[in-house]
Amino acid sequence: MIDYETILGVVLLLALTFYALMGGADFGAGVWHLLARGATRRDQHRLIGEAIGPIWEANHVWLILVVTILFTGFPPSYAQVSVTLHIPLTLLVIGIVLRGSAYAFRNYDVKDDDVHLRWDQLFAASSLISPILLGIILGSVTAGHFPVKPASFFEGFVAPWIQPFPLVMGLFTLVLFAYLAASYLLLETQDRKLQELFRKRAIASVLIAGVLEEVVMLLGKTGAPRLWGELSNSVWGGLLQIGMGSLTLIAVGLLYTRHYWWARTCAIVQVASTILAWGIAQSPYLVPPYLTIFNASSPEVTLRLIVIALFAGALLLFPSLFYLFRIFKGQSLFGQKEHHE
Repeated sequence: MIDYETILGVVLLLALTFYALMGGADFGAGVWHLLARGATRRDQHRLIGEAIGPIWEANHVWLILVVTILFTGFPPSYAQVSVTLHIPLTLLVIGIVLRGSAYAFRNYDVKDDDVHLRWDQLFAASSLISPILLGIILGSVTAGHFPVKPASFFEGFVAPWIQPFPLVMGLFTLVLFAYLAASYLLLETQDRKLQELFRKRAIASVLIAGVLEEVVMLLGKTGAPRLWGELSNSVWGGLLQIGMGSLTLIAVGLLYTRHYWWARTCAIVQVASTILAWGIAQSPYLVPPYLTIFNASSPEVTLRLIVIALFAGALLLFPSLFYLFRIFKGQSLFGQKEHHE
């Protein structure tokens, strides 16, 4: 008998990972757009625009996939999360829409006027706020402190996400995305000044991410006890923490020695490992401590149809994405040589 619940749970985790690696890097690029300063400011903006321009719309397919699977395959979990966290979810959607609209208008509007500057600022601010909200939402789901019968509006719809653990998760997500973006941008340009700038930013962001990861673990002892227990009291959790610490040091070494292709690969492995570890520690819960992929799932016939649709869609999606990235990112992904000094 096919375990459709587990299949869809794995697909959810993989889709979230792909969204972080692709869409998350776009958010991170927007953060660097906001922080661009100095004589190379315009060059930084131009580089970021050229890097994310051809692919930013396609990256949101993974978030749409996550929402669709939750809605159709695990409706009780979708209902619980969408109701309890409707405030940060609504703000996240607004941020994503504003960011996309601002990016489109800033590209097709008249350059170098006041209106264009406002589109620039809206794009950058939305890129800063959206990953924080995404991290807060994931942190709230991880904690699972959703009241069954809240006594007030604040207790039911604000308190679950205004907690130290979700808030630090938001900051951790922001820095992680910024780290990804800086690592990617190193291979999007051959300008030595820009490479040096983003090399330093990548080093700083990976070190900050390492510190925030430890803070998340410490806060998880009370804020998300299941996650903390799985990562602290198991062999695989201990090995993972050693591995993540080692990857941070390796990434710094690769960036310091200007091995940019390997540094980017290391960043991808770090982010993917972080999300996969989170998913394994959460399993089988979608919303701890009572909603799992088994007791919150739709009827088997619905799950089977979803799996069939996912398989058919994958036959179209992955070749299309490969073709898209091959056309617009072929050089940075496969062809650009590393520069050493």
